[in-house]
Amino acid sequence: MTRPSLRKALNAGTFVAAPGIHDMITAVVANKVGFDFVYSSGFWGTASGQGLPDAGITTYTEMRERVATLCRTVNASVIADADTGYGGLLNVDHTIRGYEQAGAIAIQIEDQEFPKKCGHTPNKRVIPLQDMLDKIKVACAARANPEETLIIARTDARQVEGYEGAVARGLAFQDAGADIVFVEALESETEMRDACARIEKPMMANMADGGKTPIRSASQLEEIGYQMAIFPSITGLAAAAAAEHALTVLKTEGTSNSPNLELFDFAEFNQLIGFQEVWDFEKKWARD
Repeated sequence: MTRPSLRKALNAGTFVAAPGIHDMITAVVANKVGFDFVYSSGFWGTASGQGLPDAGITTYTEMRERVATLCRTVNASVIADADTGYGGLLNVDHTIRGYEQAGAIAIQIEDQEFPKKCGHTPNKRVIPLQDMLDKIKVACAARANPEETLIIARTDARQVEGYEGAVARGLAFQDAGADIVFVEALESETEMRDACARIEKPMMANMADGGKTPIRSASQLEEIGYQMAIFPSITGLAAAAAAEHALTVLKTEGTSNSPNLELFDFAEFNQLIGFQEVWDFEKKWARD
């Protein structure tokens, strides 16, 4: 199966809006709805897979396996969060190679100290700029297919070094060779517009519901100056709300068969998850 090329989409001026896919049930539903690109979030992969906060607790091995499973499950191309690269320069090299082999078509690394934290939580710390520039250069060199595997460089300096410090890092990231620049946790539309005007490489927005950055629609973000956006929280928060509602109905009414509870059709879900192929296989190979 040929998957969409992020480089071609950006070169064509197509705005890319990628929903976060936090688990494989959501992945097969995303196949039904249809997306060209999806996002594998460190925050939501950690939360759904381990029940833990995004605080540098999960390992490279765990997250790479998560990315590989998502790439196998979805029809879309996967943009993957690789946190800090899970260590120093050798770790970054290993991470980029591993994520690319797993199937990711864009890999995001950031300039936080390891262990890192969610970009919209307090007490973040960033590494020296030159250390991050070295990571970007190593990441770009590690790719087997630089035409199709893009490097996204993220800075978390807005809450550490201020707005100007964050933009200065973004400008340095583009000069170091990053394909896409991600200035995380900007705090106003004014900052978003100014950053997009000053940084020449394609800019990515993070529409993290409940975070520091104002939520804007894809069309509004394109008008502001962004070329792509991730919506990392949308499915995780929606699933949590739906699960809470379903469990509340069960607890109060004692049944799942309630007019107050909408459930996905079980037969259709069996089709989405691939049971038809299993049944066809069994029919073909069953003994008389």
